[in-house]
Amino acid sequence: MPASSTDAYVSDFAEFIQASPSSYHAAAEVARRLEAAGFERLDERDAWPEGPGRRLVVRDGAVIAWVQPAGAGPASPFRIVGAHTDSPGFKLKPNPSSESAGLSQANVEVYGGPLLNSWLDRELELAGRIVTADGTEHLVRTGPMLRIPQLAVHLDREANKALTLDRQRHLQPIWAAGEPGDVLELLAEHAGIEASAIAGTDVLVAPTTPPERFGRGGAFFASGRLDNLTSVYAGLVGIAAAAGRAAGSSGAGSAGAGSASAGEGLAHVSVLAAFDHEELGSESRSGASGPFLEDVLARVASGLGATDDERRRAFAASWIVSADAGHAVHPNYPERHDPVTRPLLGQGPLLKLNANQRYASDAHGAALWEAVCRRAGVETQPFVSNNTVPCGTTIGPLSATRLGIRTVDVGVPLLSMHSARELAHVDDLAALGRAMEAFLAED
Repeated sequence: MPASSTDAYVSDFAEFIQASPSSYHAAAEVARRLEAAGFERLDERDAWPEGPGRRLVVRDGAVIAWVQPAGAGPASPFRIVGAHTDSPGFKLKPNPSSESAGLSQANVEVYGGPLLNSWLDRELELAGRIVTADGTEHLVRTGPMLRIPQLAVHLDREANKALTLDRQRHLQPIWAAGEPGDVLELLAEHAGIEASAIAGTDVLVAPTTPPERFGRGGAFFASGRLDNLTSVYAGLVGIAAAAGRAAGSSGAGSAGAGSASAGEGLAHVSVLAAFDHEELGSESRSGASGPFLEDVLARVASGLGATDDERRRAFAASWIVSADAGHAVHPNYPERHDPVTRPLLGQGPLLKLNANQRYASDAHGAALWEAVCRRAGVETQPFVSNNTVPCGTTIGPLSATRLGIRTVDVGVPLLSMHSARELAHVDDLAALGRAMEAFLAED
């Protein structure tokens, strides 16, 4: 991919990250960009149109978008990119206001598995949704407002030997001094409502330092929430390319640049499924273990006139590319990685493999991914864990188990995964986007 294309991709990705401090904001930003590209937003409570088109539906912090071509029939297969919108961090508790030593604090609990020390001494914001008594939902973000200050080394002489953080006592951020502050009033102010109207909150803590390119030639890209906005954005670029194919638009670089008709040249239905709650195990109505994707696919198939047998045939011919971040070899800890399989930054997206099915990739999936990357003109590299360092898992095995659709696990290699500020190589970011275009927009 030409350097200019990589530059454009990374620049727009940085804007996407800035607009997506929480899973709810990420789902809203995906929807906003796709609506600008001509996608029709549907309500799950309504009857859905049956003809060809570009459509999307948002469920809480998750979003599913699809391109149904004019030639789609009852047994047409689906090509699905699966990703997740949430990231490890902290979530606001009920009764979120507290005070100590003349400082107002936000009462938070740990969300998922963040690298806790990386959140110290950073400017943070509150971001998420609040719901008023009448059921109205408001997206809210405060901008830089909070900080978790670390204890000075003068008061903990062992801090550089072994830093131990108590999740309850040491990780409550400060946000005001003097007169005690009310977190709900802070949120209400930013939402433009009265604090007394707030009936519920789903509000998280997010780092506010903007994404940054650095290193020789600007090769490195640092930001919060790369796990897994890297995959959400790549899927967004891919689904925009699928929508723009009939008009000759690749959709590359910006998902706001789709156009024209519904992808009549495609022989499959292209789908982007960006789930919430992967970092918690995906067991929610908007997570990959929930019914969201199955519900949408069933309704699309029904609109195509599919019988139960035809829908099963369509699933048997379908593919899911489960895209989530993976690990590059860490130069300071090379022994933590497999001694033979050594994925490196800048060498292309990962094909993620695990004998115990923590990833869903198999031989057929490997062949599919190699073909996709070959069509896209990008390199790929395998990832497997050191036998003594068990790996995590992804939405891939969950979706494959629920739907029976062949699935392959892939993703961008990172350093500092689950840090408040993760690290990627710009070439890998752009390569994943190009691969998703090839998967969703080409037959």
